[in-house]
Amino acid sequence: MQGRNSALNILEADEVDLGRISNISVLHETLPASTWRRPTPYLTAAVRRAFSTRYGVVKRAIDILLSSLLILLFFPVMLAVAIAVVVTSPGPIFFTQERLGRFGVPFRIIKFRSMFTKKHKDNVQAINEHHPHNEAAYPLNKETPDPRITPVGRIIRRLSLDELPQLFNVLKGDMSLVGPRPIVEAEVALYGQHFAYYDLFRPGITGLWQVSGRSDIGYERRVMFDREYATQWSCVLDFKILTRTIPAVVTMRGAY
Repeated sequence: MQGRNSALNILEADEVDLGRISNISVLHETLPASTWRRPTPYLTAAVRRAFSTRYGVVKRAIDILLSSLLILLFFPVMLAVAIAVVVTSPGPIFFTQERLGRFGVPFRIIKFRSMFTKKHKDNVQAINEHHPHNEAAYPLNKETPDPRITPVGRIIRRLSLDELPQLFNVLKGDMSLVGPRPIVEAEVALYGQHFAYYDLFRPGITGLWQVSGRSDIGYERRVMFDREYATQWSCVLDFKILTRTIPAVVTMRGAY
């Protein structure tokens, strides 16, 4: 799948002055004409932040520095998890899946495999096939315990250790330490007009959804978290989310 190249010219909007911002690559197909021709104050605020020097330069520099340090710090842990995964169940060490990055550009997300390979399937795709465009189909109503998850997988999921390889996604530039939860193509329809907010920012390893309950949060509220993050983004907000991530991981709230 190629990156989304459809451009939305925000400057077409009446009574909206975005300074130097001109062509914004977002999915204008997901927005009603009245919305993308006359952006709401929320979308205008999100665009300003997404194309600011602080986001493009400062945030990226912080991502590179912190992800490099965290990879070095957690390398022994990642090595131990990799050995545990390969020894306790047949299959690859890593699970990769195509997700949507900034401006809809696809990338391969990396996680430690936590499921039996023969029992894994794309839950989002399966649900959309039976419940097209039905937000009520979310969250996924995961079985507890989920029979697809390996014994080791259950532990690393609860401790969020399966997410550690995503530090390499951050270092590469596909993701950020903090941002919207990375979604698959099948979830775009569930975002509706709010997909534009997701589209403007790099998805993150952690974010408002992750520190607010994760799987205990309904899908509609999760989308609103992404909009809230986009309209209020700042380096200070990222720092607050990072500090809240530690107790969220320790308490394991919403981690299945």
